Amino acid sequence: MDLFGDAPEPTRPGARGRETPSPPSAGAPLADRMRPRSLDEVVGQEHLLGPGRVLRVAIESGQLHSMILWGPPGSGKTTLASLMASVMGAHFVAFSAVLSGVKEIREVVAAADAERCRRGLRTVLFVDEIHRFNRAQQDAFLPHVEKGTVILVGATTENPSFEVNAALLSRCRVYVLHGLTDDQLIAILKRALIDHERGLGGLGVEVTGEALALIARLANADARAALNILELAAHLTAEDHGRRTVSDAGILEASQRKTLLYDKAGEEHYNLISALHKSLRDSDPDGALYWMTRMLESGEDPLYVARRLVRFASEDVGNADPTALGLTLAAKDAYDFLGSPEGELALAQATLYLALAPKSNAAYVAYNEAKQDIRDQPSAPVPLHLRNAPTRLMGELGYGAGYQYAHDAPEAVVDQEHLPESLRARRYYRPADRGLEAELARRLEAWRLTRARLKNPP
Repeated sequence: MDLFGDAPEPTRPGARGRETPSPPSAGAPLADRMRPRSLDEVVGQEHLLGPGRVLRVAIESGQLHSMILWGPPGSGKTTLASLMASVMGAHFVAFSAVLSGVKEIREVVAAADAERCRRGLRTVLFVDEIHRFNRAQQDAFLPHVEKGTVILVGATTENPSFEVNAALLSRCRVYVLHGLTDDQLIAILKRALIDHERGLGGLGVEVTGEALALIARLANADARAALNILELAAHLTAEDHGRRTVSDAGILEASQRKTLLYDKAGEEHYNLISALHKSLRDSDPDGALYWMTRMLESGEDPLYVARRLVRFASEDVGNADPTALGLTLAAKDAYDFLGSPEGELALAQATLYLALAPKSNAAYVAYNEAKQDIRDQPSAPVPLHLRNAPTRLMGELGYGAGYQYAHDAPEAVVDQEHLPESLRARRYYRPADRGLEAELARRLEAWRLTRARLKNPP
């Protein structure tokens, strides 16, 4: 399964197809050399490839169909596609959406049609990172998938619901691949250590169980990353009497940093921003800082994070601490001015401030209730006394009649209605009793009492 490295070298359009991809060369990365050669060698994905499971039955019976393989890096998408072609004796063509366009799609389809007519061979067309194709490019597959000219196998790390257009999605089955567990990664690493033909068996590499567990943790469910770390750590380790004992320090040096799973426009993106928002709402500065930093370290656009912090300042802090909005905007400007990596500190400062700020969603609730009334109620006319009368006719029609100028009143409060007749008793803003909003609640109550006294003088 995507266990491993880049996609097999694509067959040239029009060239004679291979029933199986060429074996990797001796100089290929360990992850490429250790790709499973049969379904029985695949580790993980038992829900799809176990005995009697849907995808295994389809592959072994030769009843393949177009599909989208959705899973994290290193879960087996590329290798699974090549194994499909191998098991059913099909022509296999692979290319990346990063490097190809509609022209290449047409060439591949023309070659697939020729192969089917000349030799009766089906073509498995593997498109890596299919989410990178735009709508027009994805649409180019539709007639060929519909006719069965090619068996399309698209691979994506991002949620197809967001990234694959509905027409193509309706013609493909979506199979979800899971990230590998630490135990599964360790099994793959052990296989590589003892394999003399393709693995590290001839190098005398020794790795303790604890060290293998460390590699698995650092690889973060990615088999390719695990094998890359193992290979580099082995080569960084000096040989001693024909043995190479890989240490934790060598593993950490080889890994440099943990591979972080993230898709900027898909499910994990929304999972992480949800975790950040809810940690802020619960006033947990440690959780909020962790998720904010996790997003940045995973490659999220810092300005997207800044926008979310600005929204939170209005939605969840609101008038309980009005300075939060100004501070988050200042953090955005600071990042714009400083760039990375210095600018991230301003975002961290804003995150911690928001977490500890008093919370109120009263402004958010009030806005939503007003919006709902506007959608549900008939469009009420503006009361005449609130209208301007820039022309004589409008004055004669009563525009502005009876309007009271608040600054002329003793306490700058007048007995005057400002809502349409149908909504006279409606109250949208209900300040919380936290932070500055507690003071705003006091002011609002004083204003209402003064108005009531003016309406009903003693």
